[in-house]
Amino acid sequence: MWALTGKLARMAHGTKRSPHPGARSELSWLTKYAVWTRRLSSFWPGPLGFTLIGLVVLSLACATSSQPDPSSNGVEVIDLSPDTPKTWSARHLTAPVLAVFRGPNYVYAPRRVEIETTPAGGYLDLFYVRSGFQKRFEQGEAPAIVQLPSRVEAGPRDVLTIRAFAEGYQPKSVTFKLSEDFDRVAIDLEPLPNSLEAVSHRYFAGRSSVRFVTSEALTFRVQEADDGYAIILNETAYTQAAQASMGLIESSLIAESYGQQLGQDLMVQFVLEQSAQDGPVELRSRQRYDGLRDLHELVIDFVPSSDSGASAERALRALDAIGPGDISGCAMIFDTALRSELEAGELARALRPQGEVTDRYHRAAMRKLSEISVDGVIDFTDGSRLRTADAIELEMAIANASMAEGYLVLLRSFVIGLESHASSQQAAFKSLVAPEISPQDFDAIWRRAHEAERVCLAAR
Repeated sequence: MWALTGKLARMAHGTKRSPHPGARSELSWLTKYAVWTRRLSSFWPGPLGFTLIGLVVLSLACATSSQPDPSSNGVEVIDLSPDTPKTWSARHLTAPVLAVFRGPNYVYAPRRVEIETTPAGGYLDLFYVRSGFQKRFEQGEAPAIVQLPSRVEAGPRDVLTIRAFAEGYQPKSVTFKLSEDFDRVAIDLEPLPNSLEAVSHRYFAGRSSVRFVTSEALTFRVQEADDGYAIILNETAYTQAAQASMGLIESSLIAESYGQQLGQDLMVQFVLEQSAQDGPVELRSRQRYDGLRDLHELVIDFVPSSDSGASAERALRALDAIGPGDISGCAMIFDTALRSELEAGELARALRPQGEVTDRYHRAAMRKLSEISVDGVIDFTDGSRLRTADAIELEMAIANASMAEGYLVLLRSFVIGLESHASSQQAAFKSLVAPEISPQDFDAIWRRAHEAERVCLAAR
């Protein structure tokens, strides 16, 4: 075609004179046709141009025909696509070739990634990062489906970062390049290195002590609030057993207590009574390791600064008022019944010296027991007998106080003389002999021991 038009153009320019008038007009038309044909041929694409046009048309057709998978099975769908799309590049030209082999949806449909955590219900922080810059941030709860841009719209440096965390577990972050093939992410969270196994409370002689029992040594900090104090236990999980005991802590100093898991840390809040808020309360702490149970203990003492020893003097006066009649007759029935109801290990831990404020009262009570016993000798349930006038035997008697006959009923007389209200008497007695038992369980034990004593008195 191009040769023919060129020949016609040469013929037209080579003809100087036409013998016929009609021939001149015909040759003029051929000249114009040849000129315009040459101009159009300069715009006509070659083989490479046809290939590029075909790829663009195929790309548009595939993008139009691709459809995302709408199924989510009731799982939350979180759109993490950036607001600004990636700039057009050569990958848009190669995408149709890939779509021929992998299908249009693989290249052009928005991607969906299923995210699960162990344990289930973990919290998710989702980050879409492009070339080191955060383009999108969303939050959710596992299980969840995250919708991402299609492969042709995602850049080679686009990444998805998932940060998962749950109460009582260590947070974990994972990062994926969007150029990788992945449609499901399972994140296993590791438990925190420490856990609060138990909480116990003691209140005696105007002071409160809270004992935290953990599987590992504690790192903690104290924060002062308007109505009390907050104890922050670092990287410590809140167990169900500790939760059940935490809300039962009450005394004339502590009005309310509760715990709350804050990520990796456990916050224990103590709300003080109004009378304690008016005067400053000093907090003292100490830690020890219980080798028998392979557990660690943290004790926080709440000491009113306005006390100035008045409670201790009142306690010693109540102890001096105890006589032989308090540890004889039917009172010993109460002592025996109560000891049989309490678990031996728990009773031994409660009466064993541990550096607490109650230690000096236990020492004074053991001396008082020897003083009012026959011949100054204390009998023990294992058959041994000790005289506390000797310093060594006094230490032995204190170490085995849970087996000393008459000691439990002596402590009951002690708290009756110290506390005026019956509820306060039972709470103070529980603090001395059974701080690890719940108030409901101890109340039942207390009632059964008193019933045994009442039956003894009625039989006389």
